[in-house]
Amino acid sequence: MSQVYTTQELIQILADERRACLRGQRLKLEVTVSGNPVIDQFIKTDGLQKFTAYQDFKAAIHKYQREYKVSGIVWKTINVKGKTLDYPAVDSQLITLPSDLETLKNAKQSILNFWYDVTTDMDLYLSINNSKQYQSIQLIEVERIAQRTEWSSLWKWENSQFLEIILQLGWGKAESAAYKRDFPTSGSEYVHAVNPGNTPIG
Repeated sequence: MSQVYTTQELIQILADERRACLRGQRLKLEVTVSGNPVIDQFIKTDGLQKFTAYQDFKAAIHKYQREYKVSGIVWKTINVKGKTLDYPAVDSQLITLPSDLETLKNAKQSILNFWYDVTTDMDLYLSINNSKQYQSIQLIEVERIAQRTEWSSLWKWENSQFLEIILQLGWGKAESAAYKRDFPTSGSEYVHAVNPGNTPIG
């Protein structure tokens, strides 16, 4: 049997293919904007052809993942206020296998504990309206959301004057949860912690 690609190799293959598509080396020529040849001759379709070519390739990689049970999990490290956490997350270009979902669920509490620890005395905001607005939220409300969700993830934005730590509380498949593509089967809520007097930017 030939060697099965690893998670990291699939991530690299997708990155290479994405670059090739963006350079126009891969096009799905049969894709048109309207389907009407008279109209389409006046509209640039190469962007859509590049995007579709990449999406088709990505779908083939996802099929490969399912067939050969190649995890979509990558391990990340976050450092905040002198504290460090290693945690699992699904790569943005890969899918969640059932075993990946279990890994995410098992890491939820350690991620929450870290977030609670490093966000003490910070202002909390819930992302609403597809992250176009933020609503002030109390810790007790975050805890209620956490009880209803299956897994969590983290990001931070930081410079010398600003710190924002984002807690994603999700359910269902991680690749669908971020954009609520399969809502309500998959979805997520985002809680932003910022220093007092600041507002979220992420």
